[in-house]
Amino acid sequence: MMSHALTTEKLVEFERKLREEEYGAATVEKYMRELRFFQEWISGRAVSKETAGQFKVYLQNESFAPATVNAKLSALNVFFRFAGWDECRLKFLRIQRQLFRNRSKELRRDEYERLLKAARGKGKEKLALLMETICGTGIRVSEVSYITVEAVVRGSTEVNLKGKVRVIFFPEKLCRKLKKYAKEQGIVSGQIFLTGNGNGISRRQIWREMKDLCRSAGVEEGKVFPHNLRHLFATAFYKISGDIVKLADMLGHSSIETTRIYLMTTGEEHMRFLGRMGLVI
Repeated sequence: MMSHALTTEKLVEFERKLREEEYGAATVEKYMRELRFFQEWISGRAVSKETAGQFKVYLQNESFAPATVNAKLSALNVFFRFAGWDECRLKFLRIQRQLFRNRSKELRRDEYERLLKAARGKGKEKLALLMETICGTGIRVSEVSYITVEAVVRGSTEVNLKGKVRVIFFPEKLCRKLKKYAKEQGIVSGQIFLTGNGNGISRRQIWREMKDLCRSAGVEEGKVFPHNLRHLFATAFYKISGDIVKLADMLGHSSIETTRIYLMTTGEEHMRFLGRMGLVI
């Protein structure tokens, strides 16, 4: 049975390769975090098909959620392919397709509005405007750097991410707000959302500042993270347009199946729909 040594040098080389192939910063961070987790678990032992399989069993025995197990295996498989250790690659757990969205994780419109109100009540106009920008355009939090003064003047921005290029348009009201904010902050060009040091605001900082609003906004922490703003955009857009293909293009999804996940209804919504059918006389 073939075995291999998982060295720090190999991980550094892998990270460099990911960046050369223009993987997103968040993806690189996630893959490296999962690989370091595996490296700690294997604790100097050789990597083989057998030890990789033992790691998969360990994850299941530790009661990691199936989706979490598959995320960790995905990172490992990408690394194994890079390293030429194809015999170590593992099959994913089979997960039954989820039919309904967990209501406890869904950010409702009224909760979103309370978050905005809480941010402005704390004098955090930048945070409120940032949330409106993500929710009003459907951009990923990793695409916030594309929100520039020049883009706002044009009313649109061109995003080049994950090897795909798409154009994102800004609502007129959002443009007016962004122009006013940039003028007040003395930002005449480049990125609008900056830290106090003039650097681009990070995903971690956005996440942390949003979490700080939960108590005053009366919104459960489990519902508050940047990606949920993108979900809210998707459901609002689809309710108006009913066009899932156009929505997939706007979100930058390669597969409509990914977009369907965004539009998953809660069990309560499904029950109300069944009641409106009027087939139980």
